[in-house]
Amino acid sequence: MGQGADLLSIDSINSVLKDAHTVFLVTNYWETVSRDIETTQGKNVTEAAKNAGVSHLIFSSLIDVTEASKGALPNVPHFDGKAEIEKYIRNSGVPATFVMPGYSMTNLFSSFQKTADGSYQMFLPVGDNARFPLFDVEDTGKFVTAVIKNRDTVLGKNIKEAADYYSPSRIVAEFTEVTGKPASWAQIPDDQWKGFLPPAVAQEYLENFKLLEAAGYYAGAGLKESLDLVGDGVTSWKEFATRHASKFNS
Repeated sequence: MGQGADLLSIDSINSVLKDAHTVFLVTNYWETVSRDIETTQGKNVTEAAKNAGVSHLIFSSLIDVTEASKGALPNVPHFDGKAEIEKYIRNSGVPATFVMPGYSMTNLFSSFQKTADGSYQMFLPVGDNARFPLFDVEDTGKFVTAVIKNRDTVLGKNIKEAADYYSPSRIVAEFTEVTGKPASWAQIPDDQWKGFLPPAVAQEYLENFKLLEAAGYYAGAGLKESLDLVGDGVTSWKEFATRHASKFNS
């Protein structure tokens, strides 16, 4: 549309969404590090979409970690806020579909640390039972396009944006296979891992990782329906690592 909007102003959003048919909404918790601001923005866009009679609202959502973990992981607001927005959209009456981005493969650029002998090592606060739903963010358009094309069959559904579930051992094995660089991984104590991070986000990131070996990133949901919707072309970890081999810690 070539026009911006203040997401904290419904009037501003109303002017942008006038006559819109389809809206793709992505809220950014990290811009303000405020769940309240993020949820207000999401709810405002929902109300504006309702005012405009939008035919299809596509929201980039995530699960409620506090709920999925039965309260064991209560400090992941960048997930829980999006889940709150999703619930609000579902109750609004606006026709909607929810895409759910997986664990970005780009996060692994900094995870692999080069050691003195030239090999690579990845340190994690979880064991090999953790499952990472790896996702190339460049595939976002493939999933959203499939949702738009199949609107009538995906209304109300959650579409998981991920190539597959990967264990830490599979991640390093496939990394070595396609790059030729020896790699390994190790689980380290929570406090040691948190020491690598800014204190303000350390606990949140830790609980985000713990989700991967507890309730699961998608609370145990499978990926087949979402992958079948897109068809061929979703980027695997091997393909990503091959394409971006030079970007890993060197």
